[in-house]
Amino acid sequence: MKVLILGSDTPIGQALEEHLRHWGRHEVTTLSSAACRWKGERHAKKAVRRDKVDIIVDTRICAAVDGGILVNEIDLQRCDWLAKACHRNNIAYLYLSSSRVFSGELDRRYTEEDYPDNPETVGQLLLRGENAVRDRCERYIILRLGPVFSHRGINVLTHMLRRLLEEDGQLELNNRVRGCPVEATDAARVVAALLDQLSTGIEPWGIYHYASFDETNCYEFAETLLASASQFSQFGEGAVQLVRDDKETGVLRRVLDCTKIRSGFAIKQVPWRGFVADTVKAYFQQQAESRQ
Repeated sequence: MKVLILGSDTPIGQALEEHLRHWGRHEVTTLSSAACRWKGERHAKKAVRRDKVDIIVDTRICAAVDGGILVNEIDLQRCDWLAKACHRNNIAYLYLSSSRVFSGELDRRYTEEDYPDNPETVGQLLLRGENAVRDRCERYIILRLGPVFSHRGINVLTHMLRRLLEEDGQLELNNRVRGCPVEATDAARVVAALLDQLSTGIEPWGIYHYASFDETNCYEFAETLLASASQFSQFGEGAVQLVRDDKETGVLRRVLDCTKIRSGFAIKQVPWRGFVADTVKAYFQQQAESRQ
């Protein structure tokens, strides 16, 4: 199967390209985030049709949300253009979204049948991107992921480490929002498994969830991160502090139910903690190489 990765320079895009090229089961072409900033629908159509691909994997919006990068109106228009072009050319569209479509106010895990209820701007933008895919393209998979972390690019892990490594670096975090993060290579494993099974001719179109099975919050994640990072750098006492905000009450749980992807594709969840040590090591190696 011929796969086009959009956002090949994002953490997920890089991990997915490396995974697919390593195993060699699919022919891979890529477009960087910059190359996907089409100014008109005609340019998006040409990009889709040029390489005669079977499926597009779109990492752009998910990566922007995880990296705290502003999503603009034109970004959502591009989703619409892509979905229409895929539909017209019988190309499947695998669109990566985020658990942040949900408010976190439910006291259980969110299923694919739950309506995205996050009233915040980011939640509404994510929902609009998903709707563009659903409304315009018949052969689609929307894969909602927990927060993605990696040693590359802008994400929660690189942000926290950069802050800790600053002079007198300190992180002040609360424990209000809970979720299940996903390491980029684990996300790539899941996307690759979907591609492998789609290449056999099955057509299980729709929405799926994937995240690690162990819940955490920013404070607990940072403490785990600090334990691994302490092997490579020294940090002061109280580098990670728990701060309680009296104005915020209750806990938000953006936790995804992943039963559907397990039963439909036999994809099992794995714990995020197992990836932290290697990811932190790769981050410090990358930093050392950049200084040479």
